[in-house]
Amino acid sequence: MNQLIADSEFVDAITVRRTAPDALLPLVASNLRFAINGRALVDVGELDIQPGAPSVIMGPNGAGKSLLLRLLHGLIAPTAGTVTWDGKPANEYVGSAQAMVFQRPVLLRRSVAANVDYALKVHGVPRNERSACVDAWLEKADLAALARQPARTLSGGEQQRLALARALAVQPQILFLDEPTASLDPVSTQAIETLIRDASSRGTKMIMVTHDLGQAKRLAGEIIFMHRGEIAEKTPAATFFDTPASEQAKAFLSGGLLI
Repeated sequence: MNQLIADSEFVDAITVRRTAPDALLPLVASNLRFAINGRALVDVGELDIQPGAPSVIMGPNGAGKSLLLRLLHGLIAPTAGTVTWDGKPANEYVGSAQAMVFQRPVLLRRSVAANVDYALKVHGVPRNERSACVDAWLEKADLAALARQPARTLSGGEQQRLALARALAVQPQILFLDEPTASLDPVSTQAIETLIRDASSRGTKMIMVTHDLGQAKRLAGEIIFMHRGEIAEKTPAATFFDTPASEQAKAFLSGGLLI
């Protein structure tokens, strides 16, 4: 990946403005439940997510990680319980001040540059401000040379970088990431992690699902460990990896089978 453009140049080029100063955090889920045919797939009594370093959700397959992410994001409605943003229910502002990047990028049938431009347009950025912002983010994601290429012809790693750049271009307060580097090669993974780490340092709260222990160690401020739809443990990342409190987490970290 090309060297990141200078911070001062990047900040000067980013002209997106948040429409209101309202804070979204803490993000609190209370008695949050999602069930299908009476079977609870997510059952969370209390979850409190504060500002700061990335919150990383981990657990075995089928633990409910991606479902929890979608419930917090508001993509699906819970069977019961609430999700509040700084003590308030979701509203139009909450919807516009957060974003989500999926494991498989969802890209528009248009050019690389037009994908980012469209996101800025939807968020109300004036036409005369969008071009510089698009250029800055494509440079940031090492995609400037591919700006006119149809987005869906990019490689898997390039598509994921574009999806992440498009989401970050609108300066969300919170960004949800669902396995953003699954099946990517090490070079692409490193590029994605660089974007995540940089955005986190600029104040965007990352809430991220990953199966990669190494990635969690590199990025996480805290670990939210799930098993059978419930949160078995929520603890600082260093504590989780050194001295996990739950038996489920101990088994997971040692490579055991959780059933």
